[in-house]
Amino acid sequence: MRILVSNDDGYRAEGIVHLAAALSGHGSTTVFAPDRNRSGASNSLTLDMPLRVFEAGPSTYFVSGGTPTDCVHLALSGYFDFEFDLVCSGINDGANLGDDTLYSGTVAAAIEGRFLGLPTVAFSLCVEPGSGRHFDAAARVARELVGRLLEQPLERGFTLNVNIPDLPYEQIRGIVATRLGNRHRSEPAIAITDPRGRNMYWIGPAGEGQDAGEGTDFHAISQGYVSVTPLQIDLTRHSALATVSQWLEPLAR
Repeated sequence: MRILVSNDDGYRAEGIVHLAAALSGHGSTTVFAPDRNRSGASNSLTLDMPLRVFEAGPSTYFVSGGTPTDCVHLALSGYFDFEFDLVCSGINDGANLGDDTLYSGTVAAAIEGRFLGLPTVAFSLCVEPGSGRHFDAAARVARELVGRLLEQPLERGFTLNVNIPDLPYEQIRGIVATRLGNRHRSEPAIAITDPRGRNMYWIGPAGEGQDAGEGTDFHAISQGYVSVTPLQIDLTRHSALATVSQWLEPLAR
């Protein structure tokens, strides 16, 4: 069993170190990750310049200037002379709930593995200001879930988005299947000025959960459960096809 481990926080991040160590009992793990934090990179792929790969240590590589998607794509598409069996991403330093999945580099790394035909899992620890940063507990959950996946595989090309409450392992109440909730509109951009008085802006914080009722990933985390959401890549709103087709009739030729 060969497991590719990537993330969007960089190859030296606390979460990826814990994840690689936790999964090493299930097989050979290879870390292949960005050289620095690329949070929010989503599924971006670098197409306008070549990428350089460096070896940081045994079975640990980083891509200079690369995105999470770049890393997984390179690792699975020719950098190595062997094939991987599973892609795991994380453990992200922060939640990837609801709408976060559209922006998340952690989730994007897993989705790229799915595009290339492998089962994939994205792991995130729902860290908040002042919370305990229990990456050890999250890594233990990751080891258990991957063990279950190896024991009873899901269909090939499956992606699971796993969010773990930032609690000691003994306080985690269980693991539940969930759907994605969604957030309120994000907070306004934060305006600042540089030393020369010119305007600059920070992107505002994410909004709070809006659709956060029972059955959602937000609700599971708030109740102390690990949230496991199966993701699909088809973004088509199938229920609206007939409506849009009718709307287009005046333009038909």
